[in-house]
Order: sequence, then structure tokens, then C-alpha cells
Amino acid sequence: MPVVMDADRMDRTLTRIAHEILERNRGVEDLALVGIRRRGVPLARRLAAIIRSINQHDVPTGALDITLYRDDLMRHPVGTQPVVRSTEIPFSIDDRRILLVDDVLYTGRTIRAALDALIEFGRPKTIQLVVLVDRGHRELPIKADYVGKNLPTSPSQSVQVHLREVDGRDEVEIQG
Repeated sequence: MPVVMDADRMDRTLTRIAHEILERNRGVEDLALVGIRRRGVPLARRLAAIIRSINQHDVPTGALDITLYRDDLMRHPVGTQPVVRSTEIPFSIDDRRILLVDDVLYTGRTIRAALDALIEFGRPKTIQLVVLVDRGHRELPIKADYVGKNLPTSPSQSVQVHLREVDGRDEVEIQG
């Protein structure tokens, strides 16, 4: 299982993305970060902390659960209950520039579900997508605005993102 991103590289990558966000949006006015549960949430919080360290402004951060919006719910065996976690968006998304944050962009189906879930909370001015890793193989016409690392993979491989907040370590590895 080769490690393609270690903790130092992940920190540098998130710092670069934070600078790109500030440059493209010309500051933080009306910005908010919303992480997709599970690993998008700590990534969104890290980005908010980096942005705060760069320009001394706080960016509101929320957490989005997409379980009930997934298009594969009916494919699970009968009797299998999905684990629904909480969505915590303690601010209005109306007329905000939302930065939707996830760890890996693959088929695009997770992002489609996240867009459906997010729109239930209001009407943002824009939604931009931030991903740590883009591994290709899109099934839907979805493209990230900010990418930490493009990582070409085969469909038989998987990309595992480990974060210290969830897994006790920071690294990205390819399996398979």
C-alpha cells in the first residue's frame, strides 16, 4: 500500500488550497465551509484554521450528512439500516459562497448527493468543490474547483485517506 501523501505534504497541500480559495474569492466575505461527513469535516475545519492564520478572519464551518440522499440506498440488503449522522450547519447558507469539502472525488455520486442535501438548507450564491484527492473515473459531470492532488488510479484500486482526527494519522495511500 504505497503512501502517496504524508502528513507534511497534506499540510502543505491544505495551505496551498487555502491560498487558492482566498485568491479566487478575493477574501472571505460571505464564505462558509461545509464538510461532507466523515473525512470532509476535519478537512473543512483545517482549511478554516489555515485561512484564519493567513488573514485573521473566521470562516463559518459546518458538517453535512448525505446518507439519506445517496442513490445507492435501495441497493443495500433488506433490513440493512444506513447509519445516519447529524448535519450541523449553524449558519444560513442563503446568498453565501459555500465551499463543499470532501476527501476523495471519484464517481461524483457523493457530491451529487451532497448538493441535493445542501440545497435543502437554502439557496447559496455559489457552491465550490474542494477535494484533497481527485482519482478520476467520473460517472457524473462533476469537477472540483480546488484539488489537492490528482491521483490517476484504476477502478480496481482504492484511495484511503487517513486523518489524525479520525484515524490517528495523516496520510493518503492507494490500495489494490
